[in-house]
Amino acid sequence: MKCINKTRIILLSGMLAAALFLSGCKKEDEAIVAAYEVENYNQNLYQGSLYAENLCVSGENVSLAEYAEDTGVHGAALFDLSNNDVLYAYQMHDKLYPASVTKIMTALLALEHGNLEDSVTISQTAAAASFPADAQVIGLQQGDTWSLEDLVYALMLYSGNDAATAIAEHIAGSEEAFVEMMNVRAGELMANNTHFTNPHGLHNDEHYTTAYDLYLIFNECIQNETFVNIIETESHDVAYTHADGTTASLTVLPTNLYAKGAVERPANCTIVGGKTGTTGEAGYCLILMERDSQNAPYISIVMGASDKPALYVDMTSLIEAIPGTNP
Repeated sequence: MKCINKTRIILLSGMLAAALFLSGCKKEDEAIVAAYEVENYNQNLYQGSLYAENLCVSGENVSLAEYAEDTGVHGAALFDLSNNDVLYAYQMHDKLYPASVTKIMTALLALEHGNLEDSVTISQTAAAASFPADAQVIGLQQGDTWSLEDLVYALMLYSGNDAATAIAEHIAGSEEAFVEMMNVRAGELMANNTHFTNPHGLHNDEHYTTAYDLYLIFNECIQNETFVNIIETESHDVAYTHADGTTASLTVLPTNLYAKGAVERPANCTIVGGKTGTTGEAGYCLILMERDSQNAPYISIVMGASDKPALYVDMTSLIEAIPGTNP
């Protein structure tokens, strides 16, 4: 009997000690979890999950009735922003080269971090003479002084590569530092299959994105009223100063053939504006914002068309296939 009592006492003592130990561990674990929650629940990962609720999402190709697909392009997509719906997708998660469509990110950072009234003095590396002879440039000269606003118009309408470098140096101090900002911002927008190496889009094998990532970036851009005002402008007058103090002026015109009136616009939507891009490796590219007769917004993307006529034929066909918008 005494032996049984001692055994029970030993067992009860052990159970009590274990309970106390586990209770202490539980409190310690709860404290660790609580500290983790405080530290991490407000970070971008959780914001991203909520942010994604307002985005168009699809992991697969999506066909669209009335649209004759051109599978010769590198990628294409059409997004209904009102309903967060992917209306069409072809290889939109495949790696591709964006060419000058890159400049939508450059413009976004200029608007987010710069003052459009700033005066920008053009450096040697931003001067047009520093770029290849066949590169698209607005004609910046070392020592010229431009407003940041005029540079952004030159960037988005005329697609000046020299304007891109001038903006990058003004915003970040150097092109390299600006590229870091571009990649950080892409990550914030969940454009995780994007990597930039320059602010203009001249070819580099490590400078790539996807049609879907471009949608993510452009969708953020068009939340900015100033950005929308810029891309819907059909011409912009610039006045600037040379290094010797003399003044000059020019009119910036768009490369977008819809805006120039060189291509008939889709019958069912109003083209707001967008960005072109062309290199030998990227092909002919175009991203656009358009609105239907009810003012509902869409984003359309065609990347890697074989030539300029094919690009606009394909883009027009894609937009005119938007369900319920045909006249």
